[in-house]
Amino acid sequence: MKHDDHEHCGCDVTKEKVDMARRRLLAGVAATAAGATALASTDASAATPEAREAYADPETPGLPQVDMQIEPGRTALVVTDPQIDFLSEKGVTWGVVGESVTEQGTVDNIERLFKAAKAVDMPVFISPHYYYPHDHQWKFEGTLEKTMHSIGMFDRPDPLSLDGFEGSGADWMPQYKKYIEDGKTVVCSPHKVYSPAQNDLNLQLRKQGIDKVILAGMSANLCTQAHLYELLELGYEVAVVRDATAGAKVPEGDGYLAAIINFRMVANGVWWTDDAVNRIARGA
Repeated sequence: MKHDDHEHCGCDVTKEKVDMARRRLLAGVAATAAGATALASTDASAATPEAREAYADPETPGLPQVDMQIEPGRTALVVTDPQIDFLSEKGVTWGVVGESVTEQGTVDNIERLFKAAKAVDMPVFISPHYYYPHDHQWKFEGTLEKTMHSIGMFDRPDPLSLDGFEGSGADWMPQYKKYIEDGKTVVCSPHKVYSPAQNDLNLQLRKQGIDKVILAGMSANLCTQAHLYELLELGYEVAVVRDATAGAKVPEGDGYLAAIINFRMVANGVWWTDDAVNRIARGA
């Protein structure tokens, strides 16, 4: 079920409703969408110099500086929502996240992390986001839950079937499939709002003896940040890869900036992809 020809899936989401919701979502961020389109012509594999400057760390930090050490056998890469709806120009959120995704080089940086982890047999876990017809029957929703449901984000017609999955907004970015579908990557059950509190990520990590996580994926101040908080509360060490994520830019604010501030305050490490790849390669 591709988003461009959204069929009725029994969840009261029709092509007409999706199109109308998309127009409402994008109406207030036309300038952002235009900027993202212009930026998308570049093929950067790292954050642009302008982005590095705009989100630079303070020259004199006010908080103690900590770091996380990689320990083989205890460390895994966790990627949240590496899916078309977040990371592709064809995705339903591109109009609000596209500028940030392009500035950070997020798509390529996530792939670099996959490649680095696979090269040294580091365990890789995916925490995906799917919505099924029964999820559209929720009696109450938060602001972004309502938005995601109204635009058909991450929709699948059935939890027991992959019919219509290929190429849909819920599907993996094409360049990630060789890493995710290699028979070794753990694809967890879907999280439903933002954090992994309702999926089996914690169980899968613990069963592999993992207590250190390198965290990347989408979206910075939502699922990625919520995964950071939940994993920290469960006793994991977590380092976030700051340019392997991105956030929405809307009239309410810059989601990526909000996330970076919070990453600095709570994570055990805040790394650039270059640093993360080097650390993974040498296992330190």
